[in-house]
Amino acid sequence: MKGNYLYVFFLLLFSLSFVDCAKRGNPQGGARDTIPPVILKAVPENYSTNFKGNEITIEFDEYIKLKDLQNQLVISPPLDNQPVITPFGTSKTLKIVINDTLKENTTYTINFGSSIVDNNEDNSFDYFKYVFSTGSYIDSLKVLGTISDALNLNPDEKVTVMLYEINEQFSDSVIYKNKPLYVASSQSAPGFFSIENIKEGDYLLVGLKDNNSNYKFDPKVDKIGFLEDPISVPTDTSFNINLFKEVPDYSMVRLSSVNRQKLQFGYEGNVDSLQIELLNSKPSGFEYQITKEKEKDTLNYWFTPIIETDSLSFKVSNRSKTDTLSVRLKEEETDSLVVSPLKTGTLLLNESFMITASNPIVDFDKEHIQIIDKDSAYVDFNIDFDSFHNTVNLQFEKEERQVYTLNLYPESITDFFGAVIDTLQFRTNTRSISDYGFLSLSLENVLEYPLIVQLVTESGEVRKEFYAEDEQTTFNFEHILPGMHYVRIIYDTNKNGKWDTGSFLKKQQPERVIYFPKLLDIRANWTLNETFILE
Repeated sequence: MKGNYLYVFFLLLFSLSFVDCAKRGNPQGGARDTIPPVILKAVPENYSTNFKGNEITIEFDEYIKLKDLQNQLVISPPLDNQPVITPFGTSKTLKIVINDTLKENTTYTINFGSSIVDNNEDNSFDYFKYVFSTGSYIDSLKVLGTISDALNLNPDEKVTVMLYEINEQFSDSVIYKNKPLYVASSQSAPGFFSIENIKEGDYLLVGLKDNNSNYKFDPKVDKIGFLEDPISVPTDTSFNINLFKEVPDYSMVRLSSVNRQKLQFGYEGNVDSLQIELLNSKPSGFEYQITKEKEKDTLNYWFTPIIETDSLSFKVSNRSKTDTLSVRLKEEETDSLVVSPLKTGTLLLNESFMITASNPIVDFDKEHIQIIDKDSAYVDFNIDFDSFHNTVNLQFEKEERQVYTLNLYPESITDFFGAVIDTLQFRTNTRSISDYGFLSLSLENVLEYPLIVQLVTESGEVRKEFYAEDEQTTFNFEHILPGMHYVRIIYDTNKNGKWDTGSFLKKQQPERVIYFPKLLDIRANWTLNETFILE
């Protein structure tokens, strides 16, 4: 019996020893690694001169990987062939193999942005740059500045800033055809740039939102900003580059058939003088109408009657340019007439009720249109018809907290093909005046007139605008939906009632835009009074 107790005692002691071992083996964790990789050695050394080879190796104290290298890497001057940079996976060695013939007596900068990270925690070795010279010294001059957007409050991220050397071969076309001598990116500090390791000389300074990443200006997709006059380096001036999107030169890019009686002309640029002439024989009673496709650079060309042919040819003229275009007709039937409101739901007190149609509207009869409020009272209205945009604008005095019913009876609307609608009914409502906010804005130190005063949302949507042609300084914005808004002032230099962009070849800067320095909180049932001192 005593032996049994002794056996149990030793068994319990043996079990407890395992529990204790388990406790000692339980990991307690530790501080997270936040230290970026450290360079141990570079061959050749960073900032080397008289560089002759084509291979660079950089040793780190831990395993690294390259993250988003394609977007982060900036090489100045740009190379025709991108170097091969490894590792493709992980390694303690970063290797750069140059596949280009380097220029003599030139300082090169390879900026990695934030692409070098450690393997375990993705701690980045931010904005490391490797610099070398094929000559006997490293160029050390720099150009600094800021980047702004001509129309929007905040500039784009990752803007490419470039310097083109002014020499015997220089011309304005260089930005379309050749890579610059020096480049930098605003990605390290959006809104600011620093081009470093520059040699002394005269340069054209250009900024690009380079969407093709080719260091060349493509007006169709890129924003551009430039200084009209060359800059001389060295300089202690801080420069501002104001980015804008050019309006492309006019071109007719597409002619397509939608159905047997509808074609579409896709274009670029300004078509204010466009003329479209059918070259085929026209049947008796031939008519056509042109409408603009909403929010697209496309014109709809409608015609009647049906032309019995496989294809049509047109002469399209705009200012000094003429094109001849042909299209093969589709066999689809013409769409039936569908009428719909441009906006459903709540109507602002200062808005009109607008309707549009699937086919061109050519006639409307006010006698067959009714607007009735919730008390069944008839509401008087006026009609403003825009044939180019194919909209009927119903203007009437609106009351708060009302419901309006729009009745469209047969023959109230007739389309281009002679079709009329069946009876249609649309409803809209208004809110209480107390649901809206109000802004009283006073301007001081206005430099010139006319100007455009706009209230815009954070996303850039224009909520309301005024056009001031004379000494007007007070502007009352009424019935504003609550939310955060900016005030934007546009100096309308050419007096055409809208903001105009710039042109590189014409050396024309965009019209000046000034934002009120703070975001305005427009609240319901509240009037905000602000004074804007323009600089």
